[in-house]
Amino acid sequence: MYASRNKRSAIIIFGLASLSACSNGEDSASELAANIETAEGMINAFYSFDASKLQPFLSAAGDAEVSILGYQAWAEGGNYIVMERVPCISESENVIACGITVQDDPVVALETGFNVTDTFHITFTDSTITDVDTSSNDQPIYYEARRWVEANLPEVIEGPCKRTDGIRDTPGDCARAMTDGYKQFMAVRFK
Repeated sequence: MYASRNKRSAIIIFGLASLSACSNGEDSASELAANIETAEGMINAFYSFDASKLQPFLSAAGDAEVSILGYQAWAEGGNYIVMERVPCISESENVIACGITVQDDPVVALETGFNVTDTFHITFTDSTITDVDTSSNDQPIYYEARRWVEANLPEVIEGPCKRTDGIRDTPGDCARAMTDGYKQFMAVRFK
């Protein structure tokens, strides 16, 4: 744990030193450091699975607030376990990227031995989080299983995975139901 923290600190210090030498100087470096610290805090809050800790980070993030809070509930329902967390880095002038490799029940149900890396792309405006997008490196079997559940288990899609205005009503319950659906998919696929 301490080696990881020291490695993270060294990377941040190196990045800040590089930025300071190549950019507008001290103000840009301190703003970047503050944004990285805020992004790291948001990630800590996300994986605390406590919406009251995450919500303050998202209060100015518009539609992303509801989306990321829903994703947090999905992650809790899917029993996400952080396997590897690399330091957040500057992706562009106002976007910080934070990659986290997780083990989760829906993917474990697919029996691939694969752990997914989710990346949070956190946009800042004047040191405030104004948007958050996510991306992942899910394997094709994940999408195949999801399509199978959608086609063969309508009670899951219309029940715990029902959406209102594009947002899942019960994301944690949906993650658990999809995990069960993925297990059924695997049983059918490998009969």
